[in-house]
Amino acid sequence: MTGPSHSMIEFNQVSKKYTRDVVALRDITLTVNKGDLIFLAGPSGAGKTTLLNLIAAIERPSSGTLTVSGANVGKLKSSGLPYLRRNLGLILQQQKLLQDRSVLANVMLPLLVTGATRAEAEKRAQAALDKVGLLDKAATDPQALSGGEQQRVSIARAIVNRPQIILADEPTANLDRDNANKVLDALRSFHAAGVTCLISTHDEQFLDSANRVVFLDQGQIVDHWRKSAAGGAA
Repeated sequence: MTGPSHSMIEFNQVSKKYTRDVVALRDITLTVNKGDLIFLAGPSGAGKTTLLNLIAAIERPSSGTLTVSGANVGKLKSSGLPYLRRNLGLILQQQKLLQDRSVLANVMLPLLVTGATRAEAEKRAQAALDKVGLLDKAATDPQALSGGEQQRVSIARAIVNRPQIILADEPTANLDRDNANKVLDALRSFHAAGVTCLISTHDEQFLDSANRVVFLDQGQIVDHWRKSAAGGAA
């Protein structure tokens, strides 16, 4: 449940420390509303990945309060993690496709894990692949795909559960411009369907299409702008 403000994610003075000297995020206050498309920008090591990992409860805040879809991530028991993540589509750098099964089987996996029938999983996985333009590669092994195609399969796998929120960590890293544009187009199409999207990137060419950009540096928000309805920055 979200409050009347329709906020999906609320950071309230959140910090993340690994050791006393290594602080990944410090005093982050940020509200993400339902339907936002937010790009997280900033240099490598700025804290973008940590911020996404906190939302997914892969890591927990050291201080402050973080709520995702009404759940306090810092106090969430491990039994509550599957429920939280069911509403999240994760496209994270360390996630790889399973090479010993087909593209279709990779995309079906999240549905089978949550108890869908094989027929239902296959139908929805085919629809997800169709959305990213790769239905014709359903029977292919992942290693036969290009890097850009593999990343689009990862997106299909992330959205097959019809999540409310997509978290994408540098989804266009190491891709040429054409494949990077296809990946961004796929993510934008889900945003257009009402999905809240947070995308970290160091590629400034993509920032023009965002309705909000949050700039991080050394674990802090150093700039934050939102496009007005007329198209200018506010």
